Amino acid sequence: MKLITSRDNTLYKELKHLATSSQARRKSASTLLDGVHLCQAYLENFGQPVWCVVNEASQQHPEVAQLFRQSAQRLVLSDSLYQSLSQVEHGVGIFFVIQIPAPVLPDQVSGTTVMLENLQDPGNLGSLLRSAAAAGIKKVFCSSETVSAWSPKVMRAGMGAHFLLEIHENADLPALLLHSSLPVLATSSHASKTIYDCELSKGAVWLFGHEGQGISDQLMQCATVQVKIPHLGNIESLNVAACAAICFFEQVRQSTVRP
Repeated sequence: MKLITSRDNTLYKELKHLATSSQARRKSASTLLDGVHLCQAYLENFGQPVWCVVNEASQQHPEVAQLFRQSAQRLVLSDSLYQSLSQVEHGVGIFFVIQIPAPVLPDQVSGTTVMLENLQDPGNLGSLLRSAAAAGIKKVFCSSETVSAWSPKVMRAGMGAHFLLEIHENADLPALLLHSSLPVLATSSHASKTIYDCELSKGAVWLFGHEGQGISDQLMQCATVQVKIPHLGNIESLNVAACAAICFFEQVRQSTVRP
Protein backbone atom coordinates (compact mmCIF):
# COMPACT_ATOMS: atom_id res chain seq x y z
CA MET A 1 0.00 0.00 0.00
CA LYS A 2 1.26 3.47 -0.92
CA LEU A 3 0.35 6.82 0.60
CA ILE A 4 0.71 9.92 -1.58
CA THR A 5 0.48 13.42 -0.16
CA SER A 6 2.48 15.46 -2.69
CA ARG A 7 1.23 16.92 -5.98
CA ASP A 8 4.73 16.42 -7.35
CA ASN A 9 4.47 12.65 -7.06
CA THR A 10 4.91 11.01 -10.48
CA LEU A 11 2.11 8.48 -9.99
CA TYR A 12 -0.28 11.19 -8.85
CA LYS A 13 0.50 13.20 -11.98
CA GLU A 14 -0.24 10.15 -14.13
CA LEU A 15 -3.57 9.65 -12.37
CA LYS A 16 -4.43 13.33 -12.78
CA HIS A 17 -3.72 13.13 -16.50
CA LEU A 18 -5.86 10.01 -16.79
CA ALA A 19 -8.75 11.61 -14.89
CA THR A 20 -8.83 14.79 -16.96
CA SER A 21 -7.73 13.79 -20.48
CA SER A 22 -9.68 11.62 -22.92
CA GLN A 23 -6.54 11.50 -25.07
CA ALA A 24 -4.58 10.04 -22.15
CA ARG A 25 -7.27 7.40 -21.62
CA ARG A 26 -7.22 6.42 -25.30
CA LYS A 27 -3.42 6.30 -25.43
CA SER A 28 -3.11 4.13 -22.33
CA ALA A 29 -6.30 2.11 -23.04
CA SER A 30 -7.29 2.64 -19.43
CA THR A 31 -9.96 4.53 -17.51
CA LEU A 32 -11.33 5.29 -14.04
CA LEU A 33 -14.27 3.66 -12.27
CA ASP A 34 -15.51 6.04 -9.58
CA GLY A 35 -17.65 4.77 -6.74
CA VAL A 36 -18.42 1.59 -4.83
CA HIS A 37 -21.01 0.21 -7.26
CA LEU A 38 -18.80 0.32 -10.34
CA CYS A 39 -15.80 -1.05 -8.46
CA GLN A 40 -17.83 -3.95 -7.07
CA ALA A 41 -19.20 -4.74 -10.53
CA TYR A 42 -15.70 -4.75 -12.02
CA LEU A 43 -14.31 -7.12 -9.36
CA GLU A 44 -17.22 -9.50 -9.83
CA ASN A 45 -17.00 -9.60 -13.63
CA PHE A 46 -13.36 -8.96 -14.54
CA GLY A 47 -11.10 -9.34 -11.52
CA GLN A 48 -8.28 -7.12 -10.28
CA PRO A 49 -7.90 -3.46 -11.23
CA VAL A 50 -4.59 -1.85 -12.10
CA TRP A 51 -4.98 0.34 -8.99
CA CYS A 52 -7.51 0.67 -6.21
CA VAL A 53 -7.33 4.31 -5.09
CA VAL A 54 -8.97 5.69 -1.94
CA ASN A 55 -8.71 8.84 0.11
CA GLU A 56 -7.61 8.83 3.73
CA ALA A 57 -11.07 9.53 5.11
CA SER A 58 -12.79 6.68 3.24
CA GLN A 59 -10.66 3.91 4.72
CA GLN A 60 -13.15 3.59 7.57
CA HIS A 61 -16.12 3.16 5.21
CA PRO A 62 -17.14 -0.55 5.40
CA GLU A 63 -17.74 -1.10 1.67
CA VAL A 64 -14.66 0.86 0.66
CA ALA A 65 -12.53 -1.02 3.20
CA GLN A 66 -13.72 -4.36 1.82
CA LEU A 67 -12.92 -3.41 -1.78
CA PHE A 68 -9.56 -2.07 -0.65
CA ARG A 69 -8.70 -5.39 1.03
CA GLN A 70 -9.75 -7.35 -2.05
CA SER A 71 -7.45 -5.35 -4.35
CA ALA A 72 -3.82 -6.28 -4.90
CA GLN A 73 -2.53 -2.86 -5.98
CA ARG A 74 -3.64 -0.28 -3.42
CA LEU A 75 -3.06 3.44 -3.19
CA VAL A 76 -4.11 6.04 -0.60
CA LEU A 77 -4.25 9.72 -1.50
CA SER A 78 -4.57 12.64 0.86
CA ASP A 79 -8.11 13.97 0.85
CA SER A 80 -7.17 17.10 -1.12
CA LEU A 81 -5.31 15.13 -3.81
CA TYR A 82 -8.15 12.65 -4.15
CA GLN A 83 -10.72 15.42 -4.52
CA SER A 84 -8.77 16.86 -7.46
CA LEU A 85 -9.11 13.52 -9.30
CA SER A 86 -12.66 12.42 -8.52
CA GLN A 87 -15.48 13.67 -10.74
CA VAL A 88 -18.19 12.51 -8.32
CA GLU A 89 -19.46 15.18 -5.97
CA HIS A 90 -19.91 13.87 -2.41
CA GLY A 91 -18.61 10.43 -3.41
CA VAL A 92 -17.48 7.84 -0.87
CA GLY A 93 -13.82 8.12 -1.86
CA ILE A 94 -12.82 5.15 -4.01
CA PHE A 95 -12.01 4.61 -7.67
CA PHE A 96 -10.35 1.88 -9.71
CA VAL A 97 -7.90 2.36 -12.53
CA ILE A 98 -8.62 -0.39 -15.08
CA GLN A 99 -7.51 -1.51 -18.51
CA ILE A 100 -10.29 -1.05 -21.05
CA PRO A 101 -11.46 -4.45 -22.35
CA ALA A 102 -10.70 -4.97 -26.04
CA PRO A 103 -12.88 -7.80 -27.39
CA VAL A 104 -12.01 -9.36 -30.73
CA LEU A 105 -14.10 -7.92 -33.56
CA PRO A 106 -16.27 -10.71 -35.02
CA ASP A 107 -16.40 -11.44 -38.74
CA GLN A 108 -20.17 -11.18 -38.78
CA VAL A 109 -23.05 -10.00 -36.65
CA SER A 110 -24.94 -12.68 -34.75
CA GLY A 111 -27.59 -12.39 -32.06
CA THR A 112 -29.43 -9.22 -31.13
CA THR A 113 -26.98 -6.36 -31.53
CA VAL A 114 -26.90 -2.59 -31.10
CA MET A 115 -25.02 -0.30 -33.50
CA LEU A 116 -24.45 3.32 -32.54
CA GLU A 117 -23.44 5.98 -35.03
CA ASN A 118 -21.98 9.26 -33.80
CA LEU A 119 -23.75 9.52 -30.43
CA GLN A 120 -22.27 12.54 -28.64
CA ASP A 121 -23.82 12.80 -25.20
CA PRO A 122 -22.19 10.64 -22.47
CA GLY A 123 -25.42 10.45 -20.50
CA ASN A 124 -27.35 9.19 -23.51
CA LEU A 125 -24.76 6.54 -24.28
CA GLY A 126 -24.53 5.34 -20.69
CA SER A 127 -28.31 5.16 -20.34
CA LEU A 128 -28.61 3.31 -23.65
CA LEU A 129 -25.97 0.77 -22.60
CA ARG A 130 -27.79 0.23 -19.31
CA SER A 131 -31.05 -0.48 -21.13
CA ALA A 132 -29.30 -2.83 -23.55
CA ALA A 133 -27.76 -4.84 -20.72
CA ALA A 134 -31.07 -4.98 -18.86
CA ALA A 135 -32.75 -6.29 -22.02
CA GLY A 136 -30.23 -9.13 -22.29
CA ILE A 137 -28.38 -7.72 -25.31
CA LYS A 138 -24.72 -8.74 -25.39
CA LYS A 139 -22.99 -6.85 -28.22
CA VAL A 140 -22.69 -3.14 -28.95
CA PHE A 141 -20.76 -1.60 -31.84
CA CYS A 142 -19.85 2.10 -31.81
CA SER A 143 -18.69 4.15 -34.77
CA SER A 144 -15.41 6.06 -34.55
CA GLU A 145 -17.23 9.36 -33.99
CA THR A 146 -19.29 8.08 -31.06
CA VAL A 147 -18.27 9.41 -27.63
CA SER A 148 -15.90 7.05 -25.81
CA ALA A 149 -17.93 4.30 -24.17
CA TRP A 150 -15.36 4.05 -21.37
CA SER A 151 -15.22 7.71 -20.38
CA PRO A 152 -15.96 8.29 -16.67
CA LYS A 153 -19.26 10.09 -17.42
CA VAL A 154 -20.53 7.25 -19.62
CA MET A 155 -19.41 4.72 -17.02
CA ARG A 156 -21.38 6.46 -14.28
CA ALA A 157 -24.51 6.66 -16.43
CA GLY A 158 -24.15 2.98 -17.37
CA MET A 159 -24.15 1.88 -13.71
CA GLY A 160 -22.16 -1.30 -14.39
CA ALA A 161 -23.79 -2.18 -17.72
CA HIS A 162 -20.36 -2.12 -19.40
CA PHE A 163 -19.36 -5.29 -17.58
CA LEU A 164 -22.32 -7.21 -18.99
CA LEU A 165 -21.71 -6.13 -22.59
CA GLU A 166 -19.17 -6.76 -25.32
CA ILE A 167 -18.45 -3.22 -26.52
CA HIS A 168 -16.60 -2.65 -29.79
CA GLU A 169 -15.42 0.88 -30.52
CA ASN A 170 -14.24 2.40 -33.81
CA ALA A 171 -16.33 -0.15 -35.71
CA ASP A 172 -17.07 0.04 -39.43
CA LEU A 173 -20.84 -0.34 -39.12
CA PRO A 174 -21.77 -0.62 -42.84
CA ALA A 175 -19.10 -3.29 -43.36
CA LEU A 176 -20.39 -5.33 -40.44
CA LEU A 177 -23.96 -5.12 -41.70
CA LEU A 178 -23.00 -6.74 -45.00
CA HIS A 179 -22.96 -10.06 -43.17
CA SER A 180 -26.01 -9.73 -40.93
CA SER A 181 -28.50 -12.58 -41.09
CA LEU A 182 -30.93 -10.69 -38.85
CA PRO A 183 -33.33 -7.88 -39.75
CA VAL A 184 -31.67 -4.48 -39.38
CA LEU A 185 -34.03 -1.93 -37.81
CA ALA A 186 -33.66 1.84 -37.83
CA THR A 187 -36.08 4.25 -36.21
CA SER A 188 -37.40 7.10 -38.30
CA SER A 189 -40.24 9.55 -37.73
CA HIS A 190 -41.05 9.21 -41.44
CA ALA A 191 -41.57 5.43 -41.34
CA SER A 192 -45.03 4.02 -41.93
CA LYS A 193 -44.48 0.87 -39.86
CA THR A 194 -44.46 1.07 -36.06
CA ILE A 195 -42.18 -0.83 -33.72
CA TYR A 196 -45.23 -2.79 -32.54
CA ASP A 197 -45.87 -4.14 -36.05
CA CYS A 198 -42.48 -5.90 -36.23
CA GLU A 199 -41.57 -9.47 -35.40
CA LEU A 200 -38.70 -9.07 -32.93
CA SER A 201 -38.66 -12.28 -30.93
CA LYS A 202 -36.08 -13.94 -33.20
CA GLY A 203 -33.52 -11.19 -32.85
CA ALA A 204 -32.60 -7.95 -34.58
CA VAL A 205 -29.84 -5.46 -35.23
CA TRP A 206 -30.76 -2.03 -33.87
CA LEU A 207 -29.37 1.17 -35.42
CA PHE A 208 -29.31 4.47 -33.53
CA GLY A 209 -27.69 7.69 -34.63
CA HIS A 210 -26.59 11.17 -33.65
CA GLU A 211 -28.89 13.03 -31.23
CA GLY A 212 -29.62 15.84 -33.66
CA GLN A 213 -28.85 14.46 -37.13
CA GLY A 214 -30.04 10.90 -36.66
CA ILE A 215 -28.68 8.03 -38.74
CA SER A 216 -26.58 8.92 -41.78
CA ASP A 217 -27.89 8.17 -45.26
CA GLN A 218 -25.14 5.58 -45.77
CA LEU A 219 -26.07 3.61 -42.67
CA MET A 220 -29.81 4.06 -43.22
CA GLN A 221 -29.40 2.30 -46.57
CA CYS A 222 -28.23 -0.76 -44.63
CA ALA A 223 -31.51 -0.97 -42.72
CA THR A 224 -33.92 -3.63 -43.89
CA VAL A 225 -36.80 -2.10 -41.91
CA GLN A 226 -37.54 1.48 -40.88
CA VAL A 227 -39.90 1.86 -37.94
CA LYS A 228 -41.39 4.62 -35.83
CA ILE A 229 -42.50 4.81 -32.23
CA PRO A 230 -46.04 6.20 -32.11
CA HIS A 231 -46.70 8.92 -29.55
CA LEU A 232 -49.64 11.16 -28.79
CA GLY A 233 -48.06 14.39 -27.62
CA ASN A 234 -47.03 17.20 -29.95
CA ILE A 235 -43.33 16.27 -29.80
CA GLU A 236 -41.30 15.76 -32.95
CA SER A 237 -39.02 13.03 -31.65
CA LEU A 238 -37.84 11.14 -28.57
CA ASN A 239 -34.49 11.23 -26.85
CA VAL A 240 -32.28 8.53 -28.40
CA ALA A 241 -31.80 6.71 -25.09
CA ALA A 242 -35.55 6.65 -24.44
CA CYS A 243 -36.19 5.52 -28.01
CA ALA A 244 -33.70 2.67 -27.63
CA ALA A 245 -35.22 1.55 -24.34
CA ILE A 246 -38.69 1.34 -25.89
CA CYS A 247 -37.34 -0.75 -28.77
CA PHE A 248 -35.33 -3.10 -26.55
CA PHE A 249 -38.18 -3.80 -24.17
CA GLU A 250 -40.72 -4.31 -26.93
CA GLN A 251 -38.35 -7.05 -28.07
CA VAL A 252 -38.19 -8.39 -24.52
CA ARG A 253 -41.99 -8.36 -24.34
CA GLN A 254 -42.32 -10.31 -27.57
CA SER A 255 -39.64 -12.79 -26.52
CA THR A 256 -41.19 -13.51 -23.13
CA VAL A 257 -44.93 -13.28 -23.71
CA ARG A 258 -46.78 -16.59 -23.60
CA PRO A 259 -48.63 -17.71 -26.75
